[in-house]
Amino acid sequence: MDANQQTRANPFSMDEQCRNCPALCETRTQVVHGYGDVGADFLFVGERPSRAADESGVPLVARDSAAESGTEVDTGADADTADDLRRILERLALCDATSPADQPELENVYLTTLTRCRHPERPPTAEEIDTCEPYLNAEIRMINPEILVPIGDRALSVLGTDYTTTPADELVLPDAHATTIRGRGFELVPMEAPRDRTPAQTQTWIEHFADLMASDYRQTKGRQKR
Repeated sequence: MDANQQTRANPFSMDEQCRNCPALCETRTQVVHGYGDVGADFLFVGERPSRAADESGVPLVARDSAAESGTEVDTGADADTADDLRRILERLALCDATSPADQPELENVYLTTLTRCRHPERPPTAEEIDTCEPYLNAEIRMINPEILVPIGDRALSVLGTDYTTTPADELVLPDAHATTIRGRGFELVPMEAPRDRTPAQTQTWIEHFADLMASDYRQTKGRQKR
């Protein structure tokens, strides 16, 4: 974590009372902004907060408290994403495996989502994603990561459109899974959503990303290793 960073949760003090999407204001527990290391090289972007994230304020890796107690939990795609991504980050030594679900200790990683509020019965609309886009763009601008990791088709579509010159018809999963795509100041390493990904695809992505971490990936922006 950056030496001057005061908190991992919403480190840029973005609006936690946002009411720009009336329908989501009625269903959310809280606004879930980004979480992690503000000096990160790797920025992961999902579609929306999971139920656990809605409760804890930690996107993408917060585990549902009910899961730990053995009671019924959300079995949707975004719930799968939480446990899946945490395990991947632990295998890459980017997350301390002993840290709690509501305060994961991340190193060189920042986590965020296209939208900041959760509707329990549906994915976000295109309008809601557009409304939240200034939050995402501000995080990307302030963190200035080396690698963007879009998780799933919608994140790949948004980031690919905004940050690459690759034709939209080439930015599709699973074809783009575990590949590196040159962007405007960044590189993208797309990840297939957990609900659509096989264990073999997960291993392929981990191996691809581990190779990238071991390379001089910062050369794409003219940086020296920190």
